This record gives sequence, C-alpha cells and structure tokens, in this order.
Amino acid sequence: MTRNKHHVVVGAGAAGLAAASAMRDNGFAGRITVVDADPHTPYERPPLSKEYLSDRRLREILAETEYRRLGVELRLGVGVRRLRPADRRIDTADGDELAADRVLLATGVSARRLDVPGADLGNILTLRDADDAAALTTRLSAGGPLVVVGGGFVGLEIAASASERGIDVTVVELGDLPLLAAVGPDIARRICRLHTDRGVRISTRRTVDAFVGSHVVEAVRLSTGERLDAATVVVGCGVVPNDGLARQAGIACADGIPVDELGRTSDPWIWAAGDIAAHVNPHMGRRGRIEHWDVARRHGAAVGASMAGTATVNREIPYFWSHQYAHTLQMYGRGRPGDRVVVRDSTTGPGFVAFWMRDGRVAAAAALDEPRDVRSAKVLAENRSAVSDDVLRSAGTDLRRVARQLGHMDAPRDADVAG
Repeated sequence: MTRNKHHVVVGAGAAGLAAASAMRDNGFAGRITVVDADPHTPYERPPLSKEYLSDRRLREILAETEYRRLGVELRLGVGVRRLRPADRRIDTADGDELAADRVLLATGVSARRLDVPGADLGNILTLRDADDAAALTTRLSAGGPLVVVGGGFVGLEIAASASERGIDVTVVELGDLPLLAAVGPDIARRICRLHTDRGVRISTRRTVDAFVGSHVVEAVRLSTGERLDAATVVVGCGVVPNDGLARQAGIACADGIPVDELGRTSDPWIWAAGDIAAHVNPHMGRRGRIEHWDVARRHGAAVGASMAGTATVNREIPYFWSHQYAHTLQMYGRGRPGDRVVVRDSTTGPGFVAFWMRDGRVAAAAALDEPRDVRSAKVLAENRSAVSDDVLRSAGTDLRRVARQLGHMDAPRDADVAG
C-alpha cells in the first residue's frame, strides 16, 4: 500500500505537475506535496515570451479544482533550503521540515548572466518567470531602443513582440547566425529574414564588452567597439541548470542531473525530470537536457508514473514550437552536424517544411506555417523513414499519403491535422 507514503516534488512547472498527476493516475494513494519558491499559481512558461507580452495573462497549468481532485498540496512561495538523504528529510526556506519517501527534483534552469562591467545597471533583464515577464512588459510599454543579447528562440520571440510595438530592436548574436546550432544555416537565414524584413537589426559575431550608464542602462558596448543605444536590454545567452540542491545532497551532476531511463538519480531517494534532467531520449541517441515545455511535460509524466511503481520511459520524439510575428515554427526531433537538410517551400508565402536526413532517412522535421504537413513529417521522423529527397522537396507530395504507404499506421487523419 502507498497510502501512508509521501512524495515531495520540488518545482511546480510542467515537469513537476505532470509527474504529480501521473503519480495519481498510476495508483499512488499517498500524500503528494509540490514545493516552489515562485508564489504564483503554477503557470505555463512558453507564453511569457509570446502572448504574455501583449495581454499580461498567465496561463495556469491546472485549474484550482484539479489540485483538489488530485489531492496535491501546493506550497508556493517557499523554496527548499537543502535535502537530507541520510534521514530522508527536506528543509524548506521557511524553517519547516518535510519527511519524504521519495523526492522529485524538477527545478529547471535559470538564465545565464553576463559577467561584464555594468551588468548590475537597471533595466537589464532576463526572462525565466512571471515576474521577469511583468518587468519586461513594463519596459516595452516605455518604448525603446531595445537590445536583445542572444539570438535564441526566446530572444527572437521578444524581438518580434517589441518590433510589433514599433520599438527599435537590435539582436546581438555571438555566432554566424541566430538559431544556427538549433536549425542549421538555411532555416536560420529564413527565420532571420522574418525579422530583418520588419526592420530588426541582427548583429552577428559580436559579444558584449560592457553595459554603459549611470543608474540604468543607456548603451551596450560591443566587442567590435560599436555602441548601441539602449533603454532596455534583455540578456538571453543561454541557461544554467538549477542543480544546487542535488550537488549539496551529493548527487552526481554533469550539465544537469544525469538520470536513468526511469528518472532515477545516483541516489535512489531522489529522482529528476524536465529541463534539469540529463536523460537519454531514444530519438536523440545521446544523453542530454532538452529545454522545451512539451519534453518537460512528457518526461515528468513518465518519471511520475515510474515513481508510483509503473515503470515508464518517455519515448516521444522531442517537440518544440516558436511564435514570431504571425508565424509559427514547429519542430520534431533534432538535427545534428552532418545531416543533410531538404526543404520544401510553400507556394503561397514564406512557409516551408524541412527534413533533416541522416543515413538516407528522415531524422527530424520542421515547418513554418505548415501545421498539416509538419504532423505528417513528424510520423516520418519518428519512424526514421527512408524517403527520397525529390519526393520530400516536391510541393505536390502528400506527406500523409507517403507515411501511410510506408506502413506507418499512426499517420494522422484529416481530423488530426485540421488545426
């Protein structure tokens, strides 16, 4: 019986709450406590760099009634000070002590800070939580110019939101192109064009030497000697895993918390899921952290089921999406250096479907403004389908039909791809 057991989840994000829900769905009848230093009712983080910047509304992960139905106790606005594996206790920041039979770390990641002169000036922001998003929205309402340091997906989404408000925007990127490592040069150039066509400046092969100002930032000095005027700066130069609790508890850490296929760490008392967990996804072929909402939710659900006694492995192909201007980019899987990229252009706009080919097979797929085709392309990537470049590139190819002809019975029907 599990009725007298107590599982504590540290982190009330996508992974932590999916795990708590999965524990109940898989028969765990004991007590579940979710602890998080963030005082807000648990909310979805992807909209913070998208819709929230316009409407200021947090999208709650679960309705309040759902927590009651699941019997999950939320302790919000209370961080965890330390884990004590030897006596299976958790010390919270408010002086309380929780006894736990199992602990799940779903602590996620934090924004990387720049260690340069002037980094402590006002109006230099990062974006990881609701308070960050509220501060950024206030700054965008005050106008520009805005400098975004780092051309990742979050940085470009912020640039798009600011540009749509008529704000002068410059994106500073260390690499040859924003998104180069994520999608390769062809797709990166296409995404960048969406921004430059709207007046956003993208400065590549540059780093920040210093932020300039008296009390608040007034300019950004680059490694090239250029000076960019700035009323607000958003730093989006990557993230660092929130693994402090794990390290203090003696858990093995290496760019996050390595876990086995079920989510167990090097200590059997402690499990980990979501952005913090370095796990092996069968579609990736190597251990690593995958920092996307959908992956965190699915991994959390699998780990929660395993903690409840139903051994479960997340075998879903990694998925992410990005909204920029009126466009939506979706991707299933991840490309690797050396993959050949085959692109089919839309006949009506800037949209496209792209396929990452590895050993003659589809290893990943992405699409801009092509929701029907990307769902079919997902099936090809999931099954590592062997399809010729000419077939993939042709605008006349029905990808759904190709998937069915290859025997993939889970190829989407019309009702599945209508959206």
